[in-house]
Amino acid sequence: MSDTQDAKDRPQIYLVTPPAFDAEDFAPVLARVCDGIEVACLRLSMASGDEDNIARAADQLRELAHARDIPLVIDRHAVLAERLGLDGVHLPEGARDLRKLRKTLGNDAIIGAACGASRHDGMSAAEAGADYVSFGPVGETGLGTGLRAEAELFGWWSEMIEVPVVAEGALTRDLVEALAPVTDFFAIGAEIWGQDDPLAALRDLTAPLG
Repeated sequence: MSDTQDAKDRPQIYLVTPPAFDAEDFAPVLARVCDGIEVACLRLSMASGDEDNIARAADQLRELAHARDIPLVIDRHAVLAERLGLDGVHLPEGARDLRKLRKTLGNDAIIGAACGASRHDGMSAAEAGADYVSFGPVGETGLGTGLRAEAELFGWWSEMIEVPVVAEGALTRDLVEALAPVTDFFAIGAEIWGQDDPLAALRDLTAPLG
């Protein structure tokens, strides 16, 4: 992922896979999206606990992503990231184990940290060497604790911290427009994959970015 941008620059798109999918069916859908709009990073985020299933999906998506110069990170499974030749790992619990993983995976690996709506957790992750910090959900959702990452948090982060920041969770066009000046990436997944035309849905969602 690229270095943090000036706040006036256009935030980049960070795609997140569905939690469950058939790799052969999903690959052409993903390819169409990646060919139709610029994607900065892809996260394999499967709910499955089946290692073989995750590995098969990773193999297929890695080939697709790398053919388009898109880095592929995996949610949680740092061991698989190294074993399968992926570009890094997304940690769902902030800075936990981050320093140890940096030593294991090396400086070239992308290590991102999801920090909910906690400024403190974000700072801890940044200090531990995260390549990016993710805050969310930014929109209304019945999932999780109901605590949202507000625009004020992103505004403060963009002014005070150099580590790139990602906005994700229940995104809407209005939220994309509101957060565009204060975030580096929008992580988008559930908002588009259930639609008949995910590429059209993504273009509509990110229309405020121009």
